[in-house]
Amino acid sequence: MPFDTAAMDAVVEETATQYREVGMVVLIETPDGRYVKSWGSTELGSTNAPTLDTRMRIGSNTKTWTGTVILQLVQEGKLSVDDPVSEYRPDVPNGDNITIGQLLDMRSGLYNYTESLEVNEALDNDPQRVWTPEELVAIGISQPPYFPPGEGWHYSNTNTTLLGLIAEEIDGKPLARIYQDRFFTPLGLSGSSFPANDDTSLPAPFSNGYTYSGNVETLGEGNESLPPEKLEAIDAGTVQPRNTTNDNPSWTWAAGQGVSTSNDLATWVQAMVKGDLLDEETQTIRMDSVAPTDPDDPASANYGYGLAQMGPMYGHTGELPGYNSFMGYDPVNDVTMVVWGNLAPTADGNAPAARLAMALMPYVYA
Repeated sequence: MPFDTAAMDAVVEETATQYREVGMVVLIETPDGRYVKSWGSTELGSTNAPTLDTRMRIGSNTKTWTGTVILQLVQEGKLSVDDPVSEYRPDVPNGDNITIGQLLDMRSGLYNYTESLEVNEALDNDPQRVWTPEELVAIGISQPPYFPPGEGWHYSNTNTTLLGLIAEEIDGKPLARIYQDRFFTPLGLSGSSFPANDDTSLPAPFSNGYTYSGNVETLGEGNESLPPEKLEAIDAGTVQPRNTTNDNPSWTWAAGQGVSTSNDLATWVQAMVKGDLLDEETQTIRMDSVAPTDPDDPASANYGYGLAQMGPMYGHTGELPGYNSFMGYDPVNDVTMVVWGNLAPTADGNAPAARLAMALMPYVYA
């Protein structure tokens, strides 16, 4: 059935306006057709419309790159998802009882360094600071764990940063070169890159990123929305968003430092979910890892080895100040969806791309 493009356009317009976005892009591919929508611009005050080849920061979608590297190393017999992390990182507390698999599916219990006041104050006060992965891991392992390994689920960038360091150790290359050799070149992902830690530029064509939110003021459960007085000032136009385009993203490293485009993310998520990047046995291990383990914790039931399940789709979302993106592929119905927005998080603490993707699902599966 062909898309109801007029209705979908209206949903994009309504959602983007509601969330005060500067620009948004939607790419949907199904056996019945293709829907592409560009809304707004790549820069405040500009009429430069974003395209499918506009580069943006993809945040935690980078985790799917890192997770796939680890699983390729598993396939190559260089490590196992059951290996203790202590075998590669003796400095991790209780590392004898934390497995590589628990780092991949966020069940290690290790503290998430991005929840620390130290990191959030630095992001507010010194957004150009260059972080090293070792600094980030040190913060993560210096704090008490959330739970014993395997006895809970908590999203933690410490896990993925550790996996990036382990990948470098085993593969004998910098992470950027690993991604290039294993993914970008073979799949023709010419718009994707993993910049050096001190490189805050984005290759053209790119979208600027914007946010109304400070990091400390929205830190902690229940504080995602800005205070009422700030929301009123935003509505009145007396507060403008901050341009975060060239903030240094090194605080995310293997967990979120990637750059990509809509076209590249579509190619990537299809290849990842279809099994083009792993052999059949390893791909089965990966897909089977996305399994319900705690019915009382929905997040734990939807996250596996470096990928998430979002309704009928498998993929991931990504967010860092200024950018939010969603990529998903449904292998049953051969449906691909990529959405991004360049003002994130929203003033009320929402993820605009993920929200828009959810709002468009009924039209895709009508």
